[in-house]
Amino acid sequence: MASVDFDPFSREFFDDPLATYARMREEAPCFHSDRWDFYAFSRFEDIVAVHLDTENFTSTHGLTYEHLTDPDFDPGINRSMIMMDPPEHNRYRRLVSRSFTPRAMAGYRHKVQVLIRSYLDPLMDRDGFDMVEDFAAPFPVEIICAILGVPEADRQMIRLQTDAMLRREEGQSAASPAQIEAAIGQAVYFLDFVAAKRKKPAEDMCSALIEARVETEDGDLVSLTDHEIAGFCSLLGAAGSETVTKALGNATVLFHRNPAEWQKICADPSKIDGAVEEVLRYWAPSQYQGRLSVNETRWHGVRVLPGKPVFLVTGAANHDSREFVNPEVFDIERRQRLALSFGHGIHACIGAALARMECAVALEEIRNRWPDFTVVEDGLERVQMSNVAGFSRVPVIV
Repeated sequence: MASVDFDPFSREFFDDPLATYARMREEAPCFHSDRWDFYAFSRFEDIVAVHLDTENFTSTHGLTYEHLTDPDFDPGINRSMIMMDPPEHNRYRRLVSRSFTPRAMAGYRHKVQVLIRSYLDPLMDRDGFDMVEDFAAPFPVEIICAILGVPEADRQMIRLQTDAMLRREEGQSAASPAQIEAAIGQAVYFLDFVAAKRKKPAEDMCSALIEARVETEDGDLVSLTDHEIAGFCSLLGAAGSETVTKALGNATVLFHRNPAEWQKICADPSKIDGAVEEVLRYWAPSQYQGRLSVNETRWHGVRVLPGKPVFLVTGAANHDSREFVNPEVFDIERRQRLALSFGHGIHACIGAALARMECAVALEEIRNRWPDFTVVEDGLERVQMSNVAGFSRVPVIV
């Protein structure tokens, strides 16, 4: 048997990497890619440890392969919270986290429900539609952009820009000119957006960040710059839309292939929260997170050299039999601790409560309308994106 090979830029990764993950966990839990010169961890326990070890693994050099392999990479004025280590990261996260507590999210639930219904109700007269294109893709960005204060007319543009930024062709490890253009366009948009909010603030997160003060290492209180706020907005806009879109597309396919689990929801909607967790575990929208090794460490007999990209493959950890009983079984009644679908430690997704709530409301509304649906398997199309897993098309017959 050939040695295991993990290539996050390959068609195999885009389509379904679970078989590769299984071999990585058993044969190469600390995998080194000879082709791309990165390391990848795949076991649950190891990934939790690395997430917590900011002394040996840093986030300050970016998160993507092209950033982590560029010795001259400097996010500079475009640096966001996701590219910070403690203690700086902690000060900035506190500013944003106030808007994403479970209590705050409960206040959004009715608005989310109304918005979801506005997308689903027009589909009820049709015999079929695309669960992603017609529903799961357009609605999440409306919610996160409303929280940020982005005008309604601009919200779908943010989604399309994000899709263009994340897209990768097979074998493509770095951003193309088109992707760079999309990233620059979004950065310019949010800078203009922040400048407009300074002139005319409102009851939204962007205005709150403009008024906020962050404590420096010297104990001084300073305002955030326009570039810092724009970076936050871009990060939240992307994460707040992509995660839910991919999770709901994945959920539709998983429930189609596991109809007994869907019938459990139809019979008892109290099982929806557990269903959301299992969807996120089984096919996590974010498959890995990047770090840069700072010091030489040793894992499973492998020397991890300093200055090298390290991928924390949480998509593999979520199927680790050392942590989960029968991990390849899709079971919405699974009674185990939470998976690593939203990362872990200081960089755990700040919008996780919002994403979970959106997914739960969406599944309940789908259940209420279409207790019986069929996915047209021949019409499925998977996304080709940097570290994101899911579907771009999920046609259904109802």
